[in-house]
Amino acid sequence: MQRVREAAEEAKKVLSASESTNIMLPYLMHVKGEPVHLEMTLTRAKFNEMVRDLIDRTAIPVQNAMTDAGITGADLGRVLLVGGSTSIDVFK
Repeated sequence: MQRVREAAEEAKKVLSASESTNIMLPYLMHVKGEPVHLEMTLTRAKFNEMVRDLIDRTAIPVQNAMTDAGITGADLGRVLLVGGSTSIDVFK
């Protein structure tokens, strides 16, 4: 499982600057004594689609925090995104 997490993290980083990335994990598991390898191409569009529900779930807490602070989106001069995926385009 650690190898899968590391590959996912690396893919996420690559997709911040590229439109697609190749994920290759040889010998991921064995099925009936045969090795199973993972080899796939992940596009930024597919990644955005996969995480859209996670992003959507942040909308209400963010709106609540802004309401509690007494501000609107127009009051924000800039937003600093730290960690995680900072270049997700799910709102296009």
